[in-house]
Amino acid sequence: MRDTNVPQNSPAPSPRVTALLEQMTLEEKQAQLVGFWVDQGDEVVAPMAGEKKSSTRYEEATRDGIGHLTRVYGTRPVDPVERAGWLWAEQRRLQRETRLGIPAIVHEECLTGLAAWKAATFPTPLAWGASFDPELVEETGRAIGTSMRALGIHQGLAPVLDVIRDPRWGRVDECIAEDPLVVGALGAAYVRGLQSEGVHATLKHFVGYSASRAGRNHAPVHAGRREIEDVLLPPFEMALREGGARSVMNSYTDIDGVPVAADPTYLTGVLRERWGFDGVVVSDYFAVDFLRSMHRVAADAAHAARLAIGAGIDVELPSPDAYTTLAAQVRDGSLGEDVLDRAVVRVLSQKEELGLLDADFSTPPERIDLDSPEHRAIARRLAEESVVLLSNDGLLPLDADAARRIAVIGPNADSAEALMGCYSFVNHVLAHHPQTPAGISLPTVLGSLRGEFADAVVSLSPGCAVEGEDRSGIAAAVAEAARADVAIVVVGDRAGLFGRGTVGEGNDVETLELPGVQRALVEAVVATGTPVILIAMTGRPYALDWALPLRAGVRGAVVGLGAVNSAAPEAAAAAAASARPAAVLQAFFPGEEGGPAIAALLSGRVSPSGRLPVSMPRSAGAQPYSYLHPVLGGRTDVTSADPTPARPFGFGLSYTTFDHDDLAVASADGVLRASVRVRNTGTRTASDVVQLYAHDEIASVTRPMAQLIGFRRITLEPGAEERVTLEVPVDRLAFTGLDGVRRVEPGRFRLWVGPSCEDEETVATLDIGADG
Repeated sequence: MRDTNVPQNSPAPSPRVTALLEQMTLEEKQAQLVGFWVDQGDEVVAPMAGEKKSSTRYEEATRDGIGHLTRVYGTRPVDPVERAGWLWAEQRRLQRETRLGIPAIVHEECLTGLAAWKAATFPTPLAWGASFDPELVEETGRAIGTSMRALGIHQGLAPVLDVIRDPRWGRVDECIAEDPLVVGALGAAYVRGLQSEGVHATLKHFVGYSASRAGRNHAPVHAGRREIEDVLLPPFEMALREGGARSVMNSYTDIDGVPVAADPTYLTGVLRERWGFDGVVVSDYFAVDFLRSMHRVAADAAHAARLAIGAGIDVELPSPDAYTTLAAQVRDGSLGEDVLDRAVVRVLSQKEELGLLDADFSTPPERIDLDSPEHRAIARRLAEESVVLLSNDGLLPLDADAARRIAVIGPNADSAEALMGCYSFVNHVLAHHPQTPAGISLPTVLGSLRGEFADAVVSLSPGCAVEGEDRSGIAAAVAEAARADVAIVVVGDRAGLFGRGTVGEGNDVETLELPGVQRALVEAVVATGTPVILIAMTGRPYALDWALPLRAGVRGAVVGLGAVNSAAPEAAAAAAASARPAAVLQAFFPGEEGGPAIAALLSGRVSPSGRLPVSMPRSAGAQPYSYLHPVLGGRTDVTSADPTPARPFGFGLSYTTFDHDDLAVASADGVLRASVRVRNTGTRTASDVVQLYAHDEIASVTRPMAQLIGFRRITLEPGAEERVTLEVPVDRLAFTGLDGVRRVEPGRFRLWVGPSCEDEETVATLDIGADG
């Protein structure tokens, strides 16, 4: 058996850090453990920001130095070069006018690109997951890191490694997938890319945030030990061990009644003692004060600070609410100075690692292109790889000769904001500055279609808004569709925060129906008889079963995994087909190049290759649901409630077909090797995502009926075949046993490769002995 909980030792601080610490006053130590939001105005760009503005003047706050400068570029639209000039001057001031001369770490949001004016906006992380392409995600991280480092930014508050547990949660668009391997692999790739440019990545939100009850933001979490150990923690461990992440941010939530921000079990026990993490833990914004104001486990600010730093939070962000009491608490004996010193050493070591202790701030950048052709090319490729084709009756790719008149309909058809997630600069900040241009080119789906189908007459009729009950525009949309050869209906979300929008932080929902009257719009257009292509541009998966054809029985079906939506009688199927769109595509906020990417997919210049990183639900009432369910978590005969999704995890169609056969597996030296033959049996060059699943047939605790243990994206020409070998650590089969230890149990495993978690196209078995 193999125990995967291997502790690592943390290195001792350098002589330089030790010397600095020895000469610091308590106030100078305290100053290194807080940030300051220099540029904060009236914009609510973070939770509770409007209520938590610092009352301390900046000059006073930085008298003894400062740990972080918060969102210098990302709080309001400022010219990047002018702002860089200010920042370089401010860092010089800290070097010259504070006693120890220590510069500040500058941190920014960078989830979908650097959150700054005129910076490139890439697809949202849920689109990363749909690409199943770690190499491209790493390239994306590298491009973002290049921009950040050029502007004097040292730390990025990304990636989000929360495993999706409930699509009703508003922050789903910030997440990568419902599968911990996909989250960990792509998250680690992003970390490697960002950090290769000298910018520290911050893993968030550690841990449990996405498992909140009923998908409500900040709601309590009642996850069992195995869910935490086997689903929620692994992505963080992967990003630390394989990505080398240097910073971690705590989760806002509480787990079984204990707020994570005050729980040393995770922030110290797991993170440092078990995994050997020696970087810096920063608080999520206002999380330390939330121990007092929201969780109510602290009586006052001093108590909150003591709980948080004792648990393992080194730095309070974005500005000091509680950590300004630390020096006084050391003096009165409430807090040991060794606890304070522990955090200070970590921050000083980070600054040394970043080169800040010797940095020269004499020459700020005079020009910079934050949205270069290279940035846009990466954004375009990632957008193209991430769009998922959910159904197609043969209408796609669209024949230009047969589509001389195209009706483009829907509230997201001509919306630039609909291309981006809630942490994009446009939706996160510029929403408060409506007169300020985006600063980057944002071709919409409508504009892109007009370019792609230059010889067609392309009209626009929005039909309705994203939100609200106004149906007055539907009649005009129906009339436009009736005159067209094909109707392209673009529906979905508008990302925002805390009630401003339909998805995003604080925008949790009770239903998974499309917002507003968008479904009524789609159904009315379909009823015209004009062929309809439905494009869902969203930040979460919605219940679109009404728009999708029934899936035929699945090969290898077993109870809890198997035959889903078995074929309906021919008459019923024909009737249902007449009331559905001819094709449905899912685009998870595809970023600044999303419009051209979608247009290229519709025309056939690019073949769809995205795969669902999250199950496509049939109803909100079936949530929370995960494909990682045991027998009784799926469809069974002992209950009338059926959680079967409309489309399973890993699903995605193409303009060609792929066959997978001749799976062979073997295990030696802790590595499982699976070899499968993949053939492009269609007529177009296209990419396939080879998906390797496993099921532990008999185990000491219940195990998922399907678990992804390996994947690879490959491209094949028509008629070509490739023998794909996946080398998988046997430890991916590990789980937390009855004794609380995470290990691989000996036994028989069924493995398969197929186009989704439900399709067992080629199967093999593997026996693993007691030695692993």
